Amino acid sequence: MARYTGADCKRCRREKMKLFLKGSKCDGPKCPFESRPFPPGQHGRGRTKETEYLLQHREKQKARRVYGVLEKQFRGYYEEAVTKPGKTGEVLLQILESRLDNVVYRAGYAASRDAARQLVKHGHFLVNGVKVDIPSYRVRDKDIVTLREKSKELTPFVVAQAQAGSKPVPAWLEPIPSEMKILIHSLPARAVIDTQVQEQLIVELYSK
Repeated sequence: MARYTGADCKRCRREKMKLFLKGSKCDGPKCPFESRPFPPGQHGRGRTKETEYLLQHREKQKARRVYGVLEKQFRGYYEEAVTKPGKTGEVLLQILESRLDNVVYRAGYAASRDAARQLVKHGHFLVNGVKVDIPSYRVRDKDIVTLREKSKELTPFVVAQAQAGSKPVPAWLEPIPSEMKILIHSLPARAVIDTQVQEQLIVELYSK
């Protein structure tokens, strides 16, 4: 699958906010967004006419970039959300949050979603005892995500275990660092999803 290979920090600057795509670098003084909090490019500092379409498009791009999803897949998630009960925008975010790579990131076992995606693709995690190496795999209520026994001594996981508790974890999942396990209590409601995106604008964009 095609994947964005450019500079992650340019994506943060384009959206005029930190998307936390580079792990600990985003929290430090070396984050480029701190020194250049304006869009990249020759005309980055110029004023852009903020039309309704532009605002909707930027919210969609922001959500895509936060979760690391390509346009075709994101559109598929939206179309699935339309068919489910509940508010379409909230269901869409719930689908994105339930991806396995996001769960690994949220639990604190990876510094970024990109890093979590790579760890999942390398087959380090089991879901209910079965190896899953598909980052887009969706967890469900009562699922148990565990780290493979032979992966526990690898540096990324040793570091993750040592840093357990340093970052807040959403209430809908529960990491158990001593066992490198993640318990999925339920799928998240919108109130506990801290992604700074106005999902209604995305719905308005796609529903035209």
